[in-house]
Amino acid sequence: MLYIQSIDRHDTRQQAKIDHKLSDIIAISVLAMAANAQDSHEIHHLAKAHQQALQKYFPLKANIPSHDTIDRAFEMLDPKYLENFQRHFNKLLNTNQGKKIQKILAIDGKTQRSTQTPTQNPNHILSITDQEGFCLTQKLVNNKTNEIPAIPELLDTINIKGNIITIDAIGTQHAIAKKIRKKQGDYVLALKANQGTLFAEVGLCFDDERFLSKCEYYQTIERARGGVELREYWHSVDLSGVSQRASWAGLRSVAMTKNTITKAGQTTVQVRYFISSLGLDGVLIARAIRKHWMVESLHWHLDVTFMEDGDGRRNLAVAYNFNILRKLALSVLGVVGCGGCECEFV
Repeated sequence: MLYIQSIDRHDTRQQAKIDHKLSDIIAISVLAMAANAQDSHEIHHLAKAHQQALQKYFPLKANIPSHDTIDRAFEMLDPKYLENFQRHFNKLLNTNQGKKIQKILAIDGKTQRSTQTPTQNPNHILSITDQEGFCLTQKLVNNKTNEIPAIPELLDTINIKGNIITIDAIGTQHAIAKKIRKKQGDYVLALKANQGTLFAEVGLCFDDERFLSKCEYYQTIERARGGVELREYWHSVDLSGVSQRASWAGLRSVAMTKNTITKAGQTTVQVRYFISSLGLDGVLIARAIRKHWMVESLHWHLDVTFMEDGDGRRNLAVAYNFNILRKLALSVLGVVGCGGCECEFV
């Protein structure tokens, strides 16, 4: 709370006319969103219904802020202050872990479709999400084509030492691999056909039965969406078939996954390839690849739980601020485990 109160120093509203501290508006909004408030109107009404509980923690000398006050506050708030609070808050979540845990940190982008107009490109937001689904940090980029230069900038905002960074094929770039290794992290980077020679060579390696037989192998079988899914992983440190291996910082291994889904009598197979700085460890490479999709879970909650794509805001800065608030609300729910929570507000 002390850190979020520091945002009050950057409040550009006319101080003589302020009835509600900016830090109180932010905190109340996060709590209300954790209780499923979708917009400023719902934040106001939910806070009003729980005013007695809120007054234990906030002075609220001028009653509950109106929805107009909430909107105006987030219109003038520079998103960088909320980004800083987001990083600080998620750092606090990790202070009681004891022995450091090697984390899987997934990088992916999401477009706020509701902010697009005939004359305005939508917000595109790049996030780093851990294996628990917490958004640790994020960056606003102009559009998807700008993700590549934005990823190294995003990596500079947090400490990734000892952790594993996973990125879809758009992030499989020499400069990004170099940045991760320079910051003493490891990487698992997906490959697609647009990687050209690298994709083809890794594919040829795993097409060779002799190569495949020497790989470390791991599999899982689970029921998913009314079907049975077999996930198979092959991992190898034999890079002799990769001609570009010296140009990738820290490259130590290649991997292949094969997902076989049987549902309603039909079977579909998906094969994917990866390059990695990890040494030989089939279980770890499988964990990293699988956990990358926690970021998709985060995006699902934004779209389905918080209905972000249905948000009517066209102001890009306000929409971005509310995106941060939603992610903070998800972090709060993750911390307190509100499935069985008995707190007064949620």
